[in-house]
Amino acid sequence: MGFAHRPRRPVPAGLRRFSRYRFAVVGLLVLLAMTVAALFGPWISPFDPDRIDVAQRYILPLSADHILGTDDLGRDVLSRLLSASRVSLLIGVSAMLMTLIVGFLVGAFAGYCGGWIDAILMRLTDMLLCFPNIFLLLFVAVFVPPSRVSLAALIGLTSWMEIARISHAQIRSLKQRDFLEAARLAGASNVRIIMRQILPNSMTPMLVAAALNTANAILLESYVSFLGYGIQPPQASWGNMLTYAQSEFAIDPWLAVFPGAAIALAVTSLNFIGEGLRDMLDVRLKN
Repeated sequence: MGFAHRPRRPVPAGLRRFSRYRFAVVGLLVLLAMTVAALFGPWISPFDPDRIDVAQRYILPLSADHILGTDDLGRDVLSRLLSASRVSLLIGVSAMLMTLIVGFLVGAFAGYCGGWIDAILMRLTDMLLCFPNIFLLLFVAVFVPPSRVSLAALIGLTSWMEIARISHAQIRSLKQRDFLEAARLAGASNVRIIMRQILPNSMTPMLVAAALNTANAILLESYVSFLGYGIQPPQASWGNMLTYAQSEFAIDPWLAVFPGAAIALAVTSLNFIGEGLRDMLDVRLKN
């Protein structure tokens, strides 16, 4: 007795559009590889990233024991890069979540409530948008002791304005829809309507913004750490590895190449993923 062949489920049109954008697929694979390497860094690192061994100073890359060489204190560059990746990626993702939460709530309540609440919240947003967020971040970072938690929170709390604008536009286009009127007539509160009805229907631009804001958060962490207000040594991050490489560039130029390449790869991959998500979720595109 033969077995009936089950028909294959068709691949969703959105996933087909994403897979056709080769750069997005490559970016996703690169970012997954970097994330796995960062997560398993403590187990795959060949050395303790903070171990000093002056007998192993200035070893060139591609040596037998140190694939990416060592710095002026004899610390293994590959081990430090894996440790820095874990810190920078974690800060980037945490800051992105904070940015999305704050930006969505501000934009949603402004757009849904309207009136003076809308005017106050959106004028505040416009005012903050007048200042580059790196200046806001540096101003606040001077008064806050640097750590991974505080840096992620500061980046999130100084980068939510663009998300608020996107959320505000989405809510204003959705608030007059019939399903929201039905929820109001059923007695749902404003908070419930926003969280249960509006949020799921405005996720398309939010997912694209999430990828782009993670890239922005990684760059901001690198800027702040490079300027000395972020993650402090001996803890490594991509930004402070670049700062450290500055003074050694004439002797050890590779110390700047590897963290710089990591930042470029992560940011470029996230930008490609954002473009792919935009195409995947855009219902106006044809199959």
